Parts: sequence; C-alpha cells; structure tokens
Amino acid sequence: MKNVKFDASTGKTVKKVLKYLKSYRLLLALSLFFALLSTVTTLYIPVIIGDAIDFITGPGSVELSMILEKLFYVAVFTVISALANWLMNLANNKITFDTVRDIRRDAIAKLERLPMSYFDKTSTGDVVNRVIADVDTFADGLLIGFTQLFTGVITIIGTLFLLFKINAGIALLVVVLTPASLFIAAFIAKKTHSMFLIQSSTRAEQTSYIDEMIGNQKLVQAYCFGDKSEEGFNEINERLKKCSLKATFFSSLVNPSTRFVNNIIYACVALAGSGAVIAQKMTIGGLSVCLNYSNQYAKPFNEISGVVTEVAGALACASRIFEILEQPEEEPDALDAAELSDVKGCVELDGVSFSYVPERKLIENFNLSAKQGMRVAIVGPTGCGKTTLINLLMRFYDADKGSISVDGFDIRNVTRRSLRKNYGMVLQDTWLSSGTVRENISMGRPDASLEEVVRAAEAAYADGFIRRLPKGYDTYIEEGGGSLSQGQKQLLCIARIMLCLPPMLILDEATSSIDTRTELKIQNAFAKLMEGRTSFVVAHRLSTIQNADLIIVMRDGHILETGKHQELLAKDGFYAELYNSQFVR
Repeated sequence: MKNVKFDASTGKTVKKVLKYLKSYRLLLALSLFFALLSTVTTLYIPVIIGDAIDFITGPGSVELSMILEKLFYVAVFTVISALANWLMNLANNKITFDTVRDIRRDAIAKLERLPMSYFDKTSTGDVVNRVIADVDTFADGLLIGFTQLFTGVITIIGTLFLLFKINAGIALLVVVLTPASLFIAAFIAKKTHSMFLIQSSTRAEQTSYIDEMIGNQKLVQAYCFGDKSEEGFNEINERLKKCSLKATFFSSLVNPSTRFVNNIIYACVALAGSGAVIAQKMTIGGLSVCLNYSNQYAKPFNEISGVVTEVAGALACASRIFEILEQPEEEPDALDAAELSDVKGCVELDGVSFSYVPERKLIENFNLSAKQGMRVAIVGPTGCGKTTLINLLMRFYDADKGSISVDGFDIRNVTRRSLRKNYGMVLQDTWLSSGTVRENISMGRPDASLEEVVRAAEAAYADGFIRRLPKGYDTYIEEGGGSLSQGQKQLLCIARIMLCLPPMLILDEATSSIDTRTELKIQNAFAKLMEGRTSFVVAHRLSTIQNADLIIVMRDGHILETGKHQELLAKDGFYAELYNSQFVR
C-alpha cells in the first residue's frame, strides 16, 4: 500500500481548517480558558490529597480537622473543574458545528459555481458523499480534537511543572521515557492516514453505486440486472470492509501500545519514589502525588494517541471536501457583460470548434445562421454533436474557437443569466423538483397566477391528468416526479415552457415519452408556440421535423447537408438514408 506521510499530506488541510476557525476566535479563547481552569483545578486536587495523606502517616498523628479541611477543598475544586469542563465542551460544540455548517454552506455554494465539465466527470454519489458523510466524519474528529487536545496539552505542561517542583529526578525520568510513547503513536498515525484515505474514497464509490442503482431501479428490474447489481455492490462492500478493518485494526494499536509504555513509566516512578521515601527525601503523600501525576502525565498521551486515529480520518475527509472547494470555478461573467433584453432570436454560429477532450475532435468549423422565428432541426447519428451544440448555445460550455452570438451580441459578452432566461428547454430527460404540481410548472415564473398556470397546462394537454390527481394543482410530488408516468412528467415540463413563452426554444426529443395521439396535439401546440420564436429541435424521429425551415444534418461534428425536408430527400444523400431507414423492416 502506498504510504502517505501524515505531516506532508495534512499540513495544507490543517491551514485551511484554521482559516475557518478564525471566525470563532472568541469561542476558542473561552475554550482555552475553561480548559486551563479545568486542568489546573484537576491537577491541584492530588496535591491536596497528598497533604491529607501526610496527616495520617503515623500512629497517633491523625489530624482529623485538617483532613476534613483538605477534603472540603477537594470538593470545591472538583465542582469548579466539572463546571469548567462543561463550559469548555459547550464552546467546543459550538465551534465544531458552526465550522461544519460553514464548510457545507461553502461547498454547496461552490458546487453552484462549478462548470458543467466538473459534473460530467464526477459521479453524483461521490459529490453527495463528500458534502454529507465526509463532513460528518470531519465534524466527529474535530469535536474530539477540541475536547481532548486542549486539556491534554495543558495537563502535560501542568504535571511536568508540578513534578519538577516536587522531585526533579522523578520528573526527568518521566520526560526521558515519554518519547517512546510518542514515537509509537506517530509511527502508527502515518500508516493509518493512508488507510483512512482509501476507506473514504471506497465509501464514496459505494455511495455512488447505490445512488446509481436505486435511481435507475426500474431499468435494473426491467433488464433483470438485480443479481449483477448485487454482485457489484458486494464487491465494493467487501473492499470497504477490508480497508475499514485494516484502518481500524492499525489505529486500534495506538492506545494499548502507548498504555503499555506508560505503565512501564508508572512502575519506574513507583520504584524511584519508594527509594526517595526510604531515604526520607520525600513524604508518602509526596510519593502519592508523584504517582498520580505520572499517571496523569501519561493519560493525555493515551487520549491524544486515540484522538490521532479520529483526527487522521477527519483530515482525510477534510482533504476530500477541500478538493471541491479548490476546483476551478466557471469563468465569471465579464464585468462589462451586457444584459440581453427584448431578444428577437437571431442566432449566429461563426466557425465554432469544440471538443470535450483536446485529443478527440468533436465539432469543427461549424457555421449556422438562424433568423428570428426560424425552426432549425438538427439531426444525425448518436454522438455526432447534437446535444453538444445545445450545450454551446446555452453556454454550459464555451467554444474553443469561433463565436456564437444572439441578436449580434457575442454570448461571451452577455450575462449567462440573461442568456439562459431567453431560452426555453424541453429535454428527453425530465426534471421535476419536490413540491406541488403548480410550483413545478411555475418554476420559471414563480409569480404566475393559478389561471396562467392552468392555461399553460391546457396548452400542454396536461390539465386533464393534473385535475385527476388527489389535490389537482396542489398535489405534492416527490423529487423526480414520484409516481407520475414518464409521459406525464414530460407534459409538466412542456407546460413549464408554455407558461414562460421565451423568445428562443430548444426541444430535444421533447415528445419522446408521450403517446402518439397526445404527441400530435403537442406538435400542434408547439407549432403555435414556435411562431415568431427561433427554435432548435433535436430529433431522432425525422417525421416530427418535416415542416422545419432548415434541417441541419450532422455527422462527426460536421455539417453534411442543409435544407428543407423535400430538398434533402431529393439530394438522396445521408439525410435520405436516415429518413428511409425508419421504414425499413
């Protein structure tokens, strides 16, 4: 297994976490103060108990009044320590969960600003896992770190100070033997960090796989893919089990290993202290204090070594979260970017070239002139660049070469919001959010009245099935449309466009899931909708685009033919071949 150095791989991550913690400097200061108060009072209790022991070390020398006085002080300091510890934990909880809230907020905001290319190459499950599961793991590690790290460090410093004050020789013995415990903890931490990284990435892979299988459960069942799906899950689950067990096993070695070393230190202190008592260089109460402090001095190392495991996992998850936050954002709109308004719909593509991967060409030297109100159909085999052309028109991607303009404005010099606001899209893949039917239709115009929503639904031939729903337009549907059929979902998306009536339309197999009778009605509705509006229609069924003003025939990113339906058939070229292939049996 490739070894990842703990310090090298986490240094930058720690700095980024500290940047988030800057906002909570006051709470950090309070946490440190309460940690100091809790630790000091806790450390002073053994001194009081040691004094009490010295009052009962010999026959007839028991001073009950002094013992009771010392016990009273023990009770007072115990209460103070407990209260300070409670307040410290409150501050730490506030710091931790506010920091996690800030990171999640920034992660979601970042995702909104990332280019489409990021989502094309990153699975949804992996993104969800980073924002939810990884952030939760990071929160757990951060909380444990705050709770135990502050008190641990202060305890180590305080016990050393008091040990040197009581007996410098015993203090030196403890200091000399302690590095063995630290070496073991550091050695195991280096090994476990790389294992936790693998565990986190494997968990993300599993989340992605589950998301894919559950999201496409109808297809899984339709193709009887259940057994294969289960095999795939079991394979990932087995790998996750193995890497999790390995990470947990090695991280579990930290605490018993350091405890073993610390017990040896405790025994050495007992032997040395007993010799000092016999030589009358130390009282029995003093020996009790030294033994208590040697144990308290070792205890933070045990706790911190245990925390190292949690922190290693937390920082591994944090590094995955910060990978999102460090992704290059979509190029922002130019400062002088214009707002498109009163759009006519004249679209020009001049020498446009584009490819998703530089070494694999897709669209080259593409030219198109679409006048206002023109119906442009784009046809061609799968992978020829039809959907890519739509992505370029909407500026989900920028062209590598050439330019695209709307009403004479280069779309790179206008705001994306104003550009996309003037396009209406109905795609083969429907998208519905959780909410009422009315809210889904009025997504583009939230201020639309119920009457306007109903008219749009009627124009899309969706009103009939909507009124048959339990609460009509106020029926709540789950994300993705819930129990609605694919055709009903598509009708709602069409109604959404009917309500907005944008000056330009993009229809990508917009009626692919609708029955033939309803499709004819929708085609008539679209015909009315497209009057005076520039429309780009991506079609596989060529019978639906016979009335287009211009048909563009594409193959391998190039325009092979252009013209109207009858003109292209008369040429007896590639379009005629595609058209006639629909009737071949």
